[in-house]
Amino acid sequence: MPVQGRINGALGTVLDDSIAAALISFGTGLILMVAITLVLPGARAGARQIIPSVRERRFPPYYVAAGAIGAFFVFSQSLTIGVLGVALFTVAAVMGQSLSGLLVDRAGIGPGGKRAATPMRVIGVVLTVLSVVWAVSPRFGAAGEMSSWLIPVLLPVAAGVLMSFQQAMNGTASLHYGTPLAATLMNFIAGTVVLVAAWLVKLAIAGPGNPLPSEWWYYLGGPMGCVFIALGALLVRSLGVLLTGLCMIGGQLVGSLLLDLVVPAPGTIVVFATVAGTLLTLAAIILTTLPWPGRPRT
Repeated sequence: MPVQGRINGALGTVLDDSIAAALISFGTGLILMVAITLVLPGARAGARQIIPSVRERRFPPYYVAAGAIGAFFVFSQSLTIGVLGVALFTVAAVMGQSLSGLLVDRAGIGPGGKRAATPMRVIGVVLTVLSVVWAVSPRFGAAGEMSSWLIPVLLPVAAGVLMSFQQAMNGTASLHYGTPLAATLMNFIAGTVVLVAAWLVKLAIAGPGNPLPSEWWYYLGGPMGCVFIALGALLVRSLGVLLTGLCMIGGQLVGSLLLDLVVPAPGTIVVFATVAGTLLTLAAIILTTLPWPGRPRT
């Protein structure tokens, strides 16, 4: 996800069109998922279950539109990372995803059923958010004055909140399709439809952006999104929405740290807080899996 965020943010800047950047990301992902569905027998079998599942209402029909949430997340990447920077975007999205993951599990929206908001899980969520803030704090200065990012930061917060619901919806749908690949395919179909409509409106109002870049790496965001969505739909069934989300947050921080060390962007800062905050986040994730002291684990 950190690599995808950097790619989509850079693509939005090059095109001067955040919606077009998100559409390209989803469009390339859709092409890949269609190819996978045509090649793999299991993926084809899952795709054949999509229409019967919706027709028989095995789950709420609007679950097939979960890809619209992914489209919104990618759009927020393309639009705000250039303003906020990766650090502030990550904190905002993590805050939204952690809090909503707790609520989604509590309500039992995902395929794993209800999971109580135990004191240990609440402590783990709070510690995760604080650890992420500490890990990215050396880069806060890149975001500029608070007045310049206070409003834009609401977009990744909202995207993070919705991501937990997307993972729950995808996990439930993939359970009935028989494979997370079918749920991933539907995500990219729904997201691409939404982004095409949004881009056509933008085209009519503001005209086209800059020409497409020739560098091949600008088009890797979609395939990375395929991996992210498919793994999320698979893992949420056994781990629950909150723990899946927190583990992905840990992966994002580790990935961001490796990215900053191997391929640093301009203004990259790696100090003690960067490493220690990342390690503390991983410890907080482990904490959420533990039972509250003195109470039997069910």
